[in-house]
Amino acid sequence: MQRRPSVAAREARLPSPGSACLPPRSFPRPLWAGAMRLGPRPAAAAGLGLLLLLYAAVAGASKAEELHYPQGEHRADYDREALLGVQEDVDEYVKLGHEEQQRRLQSIIKKIDSDSDGFLTENELSQWIQMSFKHYAMQEAKQQFVEYDKNSDGTVTWDEYNIQMYDRVIDFDEDTALDDTEEESFRQLHLKDKKRFEKANQDSGPGLNLEEFIAFEHPEEVDYMTEFVIQEALEEHDKNGDGFVSLEEFLGDYRRDPTANEDPEWILVEKDRFVNDYDKDNDGQLDPQELLSWVVPNNQGIAQEEALHLIDEMDLNSDKKLSEEEILENQDLFLTSEATDYGRQLHDDYFYHDEL
Repeated sequence: MQRRPSVAAREARLPSPGSACLPPRSFPRPLWAGAMRLGPRPAAAAGLGLLLLLYAAVAGASKAEELHYPQGEHRADYDREALLGVQEDVDEYVKLGHEEQQRRLQSIIKKIDSDSDGFLTENELSQWIQMSFKHYAMQEAKQQFVEYDKNSDGTVTWDEYNIQMYDRVIDFDEDTALDDTEEESFRQLHLKDKKRFEKANQDSGPGLNLEEFIAFEHPEEVDYMTEFVIQEALEEHDKNGDGFVSLEEFLGDYRRDPTANEDPEWILVEKDRFVNDYDKDNDGQLDPQELLSWVVPNNQGIAQEEALHLIDEMDLNSDKKLSEEEILENQDLFLTSEATDYGRQLHDDYFYHDEL
């Protein structure tokens, strides 16, 4: 099946080495979407090391896309290999007997079928996938909370966060820029993290409790962080201070190579996204709400795309919905999709247990 590259892969495109066109600062996912969560870094290499890791993550996403969709064709086994995790997890998946797989899968199908009519619609699949995204994001944040809470007092302080991320406490002067370009870039990123940490701290206590830590890690999931997310995006991208982001501001540092006849493909893709995905009122600029749809991960769009993909692949009688029989007939495909988080839900009784 021909599919557009994933959102992450489209945002990860970089120009070829030696190109005069710089990749836009604005295209990588928001900092809370994962790029900054790369684990602790040696103190001596905190600045340059971070930037190299960010570049590696971007380049790696592009390479992963090639493996996942060679010549545009979906490789289902790649999903299982890459997203079930380490080899032990793959072995556990394989060891789950066929009958037990079917039993758990049937239980999941019944829960996806919210109106109990015996069929899974695009909307039901999309809603389920979004719920799965949020569940695992929250589970990951809870696990991180335990790792960051060094003294196990039920809160994560700014110092504890720094120690976990960088192996030491880092403190930058907010008003003093650094001469080294790479160190200054890291200073700016670190100060943004600190501002988000302080905003998440609703009770102004010495640290973040679990709910506040989740707001820090996933501000897109918490209502009281919405205004902060918008303001942070405006501060970064609204260069003329008019409260909107124009197409030029959206494209960031990009300047066309004067020797080129047209823009590179990734710029054409981003222009198309600006016009057709984000600028809903077609006024040539993004207002704060339109800006939010850009900077916050669009799980709804990803989930809907996956739901349509599953129906397109598995709907044997072309009625635009899936029966249990159709799913069981294509069990391997369903178990290597986001609908079951690539089979992980079969090992999580939150999903297959009788009571969700």
